[in-house]
Amino acid sequence: MTPELTALTLAALLQVVHFVIYSVSAQKQVGSDYAASPRDEPRALTGFAGRAQRAMNNHFEGLILFSIACLVTTYADKGGKLSALCALIYLAARLLYIPAYLFGWSPWRSLIWFAGFLATTIMLVGTLL
Repeated sequence: MTPELTALTLAALLQVVHFVIYSVSAQKQVGSDYAASPRDEPRALTGFAGRAQRAMNNHFEGLILFSIACLVTTYADKGGKLSALCALIYLAARLLYIPAYLFGWSPWRSLIWFAGFLATTIMLVGTLL
């Protein structure tokens, strides 16, 4: 497997971690009865659970673009040291983003997010060169 696809697989597993953190914290806040209900009326999450939900959603959004970058890089046979490094930077940034968002590390959260976004953008541009 290419380094880019390995990073993509690990990023997908990180999404599972995000979901578990969100799910556990949300259930603590709203209770198991609501969590098991049809949730016809959504409840806004606050505090840690709200941050966990927003961090998870942000990872979903970033993962879409990163997935495209990894797949195009791999299938266009444009992989190399730069794309592998960018994939590693993206993955490291996403790992750091979880505690940065959950614990409100400002302005680090935004800088960490930008590192992952920039790495993904460089991968995409690299496929066109």
